[in-house]
Amino acid sequence: MMQLGHYGTALLLYSPVARFLLASGDDALALVGGALAIALAMAPDCDRPIPFVDHRGPTHTFGFAVLVGLLVGAAGWVVGSQVDAAAARTFGRFGFAVGALTVVSHLLADVITPMGIRPFWPLSDRHFTLDLVYAKNWAANVLLFVLGTVATLLVVFASLGS
Repeated sequence: MMQLGHYGTALLLYSPVARFLLASGDDALALVGGALAIALAMAPDCDRPIPFVDHRGPTHTFGFAVLVGLLVGAAGWVVGSQVDAAAARTFGRFGFAVGALTVVSHLLADVITPMGIRPFWPLSDRHFTLDLVYAKNWAANVLLFVLGTVATLLVVFASLGS
């Protein structure tokens, strides 16, 4: 998918997490997580300018999701450790979850295209595709963005009422 579709898919997958955080009174953490989801939505496409790395290769795997989760989790732990040990654990776990979830959202958006993904590489070369729409399909990208935006708005408005 294109950037807009990936943003929408990231928001769509993050919206239940945001709902939980907002319902728990963790408004700032919900906002930070949403910003991270948007910021990381295109992370797997970092492979495009790298010579000798196929697009939708190693960066479009569950292993990469774990790697991004670990990196974002480590950053969260460092930030939290400036407060105390409990904050370090909370921010670290939260960073891992948002980082990994956002990469998985990217994979889900790409699996609907004919090119598909190989999410278990290097353990398996099995290719997964739903072959529903081309990545450049404007309507599909806009639809994903609208779905993610509407889900996010519903979460925000639901939290205002509680």
